[in-house]
Amino acid sequence: MATDRDLVSEDDLALINALQIAPRARWTDLAEVLDTHPTSLAARWDRLRASGMAWVTGHLVGDPQDMSLCFLEVDCDIQRRASVSDELGRIPQVVTVEHSASDRTLLLTITTQSFQDLSEVVIERIAALPGVIDYRSAVCTRLHQGGYAWRLGVLNAAHRAQVQQLAHSAGASARLPDSHLALLPLLAANGRVTAAEMARTLHRTPATVQRQLSKVISSNVLSFRCEIAQRYSGFPVSCQWYVRVPADAHSKAAQALAAMPQVRLAASTTGEANFVIVMWLRSVAEVMDVEVALAQQIPEIELLRNTLILRATKRVGWLLNPDTTGKGPAEHTLSVTDFAR
Repeated sequence: MATDRDLVSEDDLALINALQIAPRARWTDLAEVLDTHPTSLAARWDRLRASGMAWVTGHLVGDPQDMSLCFLEVDCDIQRRASVSDELGRIPQVVTVEHSASDRTLLLTITTQSFQDLSEVVIERIAALPGVIDYRSAVCTRLHQGGYAWRLGVLNAAHRAQVQQLAHSAGASARLPDSHLALLPLLAANGRVTAAEMARTLHRTPATVQRQLSKVISSNVLSFRCEIAQRYSGFPVSCQWYVRVPADAHSKAAQALAAMPQVRLAASTTGEANFVIVMWLRSVAEVMDVEVALAQQIPEIELLRNTLILRATKRVGWLLNPDTTGKGPAEHTLSVTDFAR
């Protein structure tokens, strides 16, 4: 587990920023952009990944027109919050679990294949957990921005453009043969795993796995993303706003938020607060600055309430240590996660 002395260097941040743009780019290609040796990049990444500072994972892509994305606030017995959080982390559809600074509340991001699964299976299971007192739900009606698009902003514009050319272009989703499905959990655990490494694990020939891996990547069944331990990102504070925006101003609000680099999530939702915003900030003092900027950029916005996040125990299917470094993927079946924060 990393300590406060193990801060990432500028070179580390540049590498992570590059992998946010092109998660599976080859070291030889990235080395030309970052002006270093491929072996040095590989060694640096191995160190970052081993320490839990950063990781690349592959998530199942779901059709946003078919799936259900929900933000759930769960009130629980304060004495049992830790155990409730652990139990929630074991539910595959609960992809993110965060501890709010607001008393007993846990903030969940839930993805399901249908609204019926959300209401009849997942919420029923959550409500039945010992220690859960109450919950409030906000179902996403439109996701404007997600954590998969958040960037550190370390690379300059020229380098970003060069790395973008190395990124895989997503195409139409295609159904995979059953023989290819065994690759998916390995890519969830390590989004940069090589065909040779998977071949050893699966007891298949490297040529066979390389062919299957190419099919998996081109099928657009998985979306790859690079994450960083928040404490070491330069943006250690997370804040969530519940706001109200007139229905005809949601697109305008989304455009304004897209220009704010702190934004991790912007979504239209059901409920009195019909818009949810999540940002990673440099300090708590920045909360007021953000609220002033929101009022200036989106005059129609009504800020109903905000809450700081004390810690996250699970983020997009990945279990976290108390210092925000990654433990590894939760040990349950892959669920659709690419639309969560």
